[in-house]
Amino acid sequence: MPGAAEWTENRILAVGFDGSEQSQLALRWAAEHAADQNLKLRIIHAWVWPVFTKSLGPVKGVSGSGLRHAAEATLQEGVDLAHEVSGELEVEGVFEAGLPGQVLRDATKDARLLVVGHRGLGGIVGQLAGSVCLDLAGHSPCPLLVVRYPHRGGEPVVAALSTAPNSEAVIVDAIRMARALKTSLQLVHVDVENGHHHEPHGRHSPLHGQALVDHAVETARELAGDVAVAGVLRQGHPISRELAAASANADLLVLGAHRREGGPGRTVSALLPRALCNVMISR
Repeated sequence: MPGAAEWTENRILAVGFDGSEQSQLALRWAAEHAADQNLKLRIIHAWVWPVFTKSLGPVKGVSGSGLRHAAEATLQEGVDLAHEVSGELEVEGVFEAGLPGQVLRDATKDARLLVVGHRGLGGIVGQLAGSVCLDLAGHSPCPLLVVRYPHRGGEPVVAALSTAPNSEAVIVDAIRMARALKTSLQLVHVDVENGHHHEPHGRHSPLHGQALVDHAVETARELAGDVAVAGVLRQGHPISRELAAASANADLLVLGAHRREGGPGRTVSALLPRALCNVMISR
């Protein structure tokens, strides 16, 4: 499996935490996954206030006050929550000043996975700096997992197939997650041309339709070992609508990031708010 040695050696699972309900759900998912896979959990809190004000210290005569104290307390809340999930979990807290997107990118260059809540990280920052999730979907240095729901035991990991250059990375990451979540893998390709394709020219021409699905399933089964793999061809438009429908009966939807001018691409942008399961953006 490509990159298997690096994956095995990399034991850091990172999660962004700001104390909100969405980030609490993401932290619980990450802590459960880290405990199950014997990984080190890195909890990252972006301390945004130094970007906007210098009044960070305690209020004179008021014990436990001040923006710095509040931020430190938030990070400790995250560490305590992780230990509630598993008392044996190895936990590291990271507290950095800056906007969440940049802080999380800088703190996850050595991580195997970054987990965040689906509403971004912080309502104030969401209003001032745009969507943290979309920012990370396009620029995270490692795969990104956006949590909206608790783990759904028994539902498959669904991976979206395409003709993009990173399509094999999507399959590899999806296999890894299916194995970790102890479930099956379903490869889904949306054929927007409804089976009407020009004849290929040369043996290196891209596959389409059912041929693409069959080849991907064969490749995945060679890599997957004991993970059950199936393929599904869906026809319709837009792609995001079909994949959103496929996500209704999934534990996790794995997508590839198509970095058009540094962004995540239209499909990822459309699915992050619409998917009916958690979403992973492969790298």
